[in-house]
Amino acid sequence: MILGVDIGTSVTKAALIGRDGRSVRSASRPSELLRGPGGVVEQDLDDVVASVVTVVRAVIDGTDEPIDAIALTGQGDGLWLRDEQGRPTRRAISWMDGRAADRVARWRADGVLDRVHALTGSGVFPGSHAALLAHLAEHEPEVLERSAVAGYCIDAVLQRLTGVITVDASDASLPFLDVRTRRYVDEALAACGVADWRRLLADPAEPHAVFALDATGAGLLGLPEGLPVTAGPYDVMTCGIGAGARRAGQGTVVVGTTLSCQALTTDATIDPATEPAGMWLCTPDPDLYLRTMPSMAGTAAIAHALSLVGAGTADLQGFLEESAPGASGVRALPFVSGAGERAPFVEPRATGQLLGMTLANGPADVVRAMCESVAYAARHCLEAAGLAGELSGCGGGLGTAAFAQLIADATGQALHVPHEPFVGARGAAAVAWAALGAPVDEDAWAADRQVIAPQDDLRDQYEAGYARYLADVREARQRWTA
Repeated sequence: MILGVDIGTSVTKAALIGRDGRSVRSASRPSELLRGPGGVVEQDLDDVVASVVTVVRAVIDGTDEPIDAIALTGQGDGLWLRDEQGRPTRRAISWMDGRAADRVARWRADGVLDRVHALTGSGVFPGSHAALLAHLAEHEPEVLERSAVAGYCIDAVLQRLTGVITVDASDASLPFLDVRTRRYVDEALAACGVADWRRLLADPAEPHAVFALDATGAGLLGLPEGLPVTAGPYDVMTCGIGAGARRAGQGTVVVGTTLSCQALTTDATIDPATEPAGMWLCTPDPDLYLRTMPSMAGTAAIAHALSLVGAGTADLQGFLEESAPGASGVRALPFVSGAGERAPFVEPRATGQLLGMTLANGPADVVRAMCESVAYAARHCLEAAGLAGELSGCGGGLGTAAFAQLIADATGQALHVPHEPFVGARGAAAVAWAALGAPVDEDAWAADRQVIAPQDDLRDQYEAGYARYLADVREARQRWTA
């Protein structure tokens, strides 16, 4: 068995995963998001580590299942600063943080975003390493001075469990890595004004790297010292692997806090003429890359629309059944994050909107309009990512049957959704077994899925709706940049 641990933004989950891809025991614990003025969103590393300890101990308590390894995955981006012992030198800054939004807006106007994109294929956004390092270099340079590493969530937890300072290449990919060589691009650091802090970036681990619990980590988790540990890829990729996307052309839509839309490819050629958004990510296979468009317009936009009408997630299915496709003329844009949008375009000043309402519209129309806008955002991102084959889906947002159907209808793609709920941990387990030299039967894993086909009689309606959505986005972008 592999003990998969998925350290999400708001919830840490652990599950024992068998070689058949099924989980036999699981546990979860929420993590606290610390919000402040000016778009601040932070986390306490000690609290996150405590969440890992809690779920791991809950899963292993009372079981005699043999554990072959721990497989870590979790949230990416943000900035997790530590010293040589793995202690935080300040609170971790979340990928959701918006304090550097004005800086990114200036970089866009000054051409910095275009230069970085041309060098690495990455789109810089407020919650990325580039913007946050530049912000701290100006406002908290003493913190950077006393830090040994500027990393990410997964490698921060790994350091506490193994004592090793490293980073998975998937995390390191954005925004300074050339994914083809797996080396940092000095010109990209210089363009963002953070070349002086290159020492804080750990060199990426080799593909299929395996670490081991040290005495401290073993004591925390209640597991044997020396137990193998893998760390990465981060969650958008392990969700794709766990959902069944594993070959070039195949893609995944992960409907969670982030609406991550992505496609696998063997060609990481950067086209400077495209929007400076999204990211190229290294995968465990050195010859395969993940083109990712992680929109900020995930389930938070739907939850916000529900809250505006005094409802909750449990009401979503009913609202989608009550309001017909097209939401009786109501249209929406789902850009409600305080950090704006990061894919398939970068706009730190992006905001959500509702259009076309009259007194004839009710709460169900408002909620459906927001849901349709999220589905259209997914299609927009998948097209930018280069989806050319089968589409897998996962994430809590697909737990509502009517919304899962809406994703299939709006994208015009059959959606393959795993029956197994712990998709991120499942993907991390598959990576761990490969690293241990005993890869699983991925075709058998991929067969354990539900297929949701788009409804042919609604195709023309959703094509027209998508065209209106793109027009609304174009008009809004002109307004945001005016």
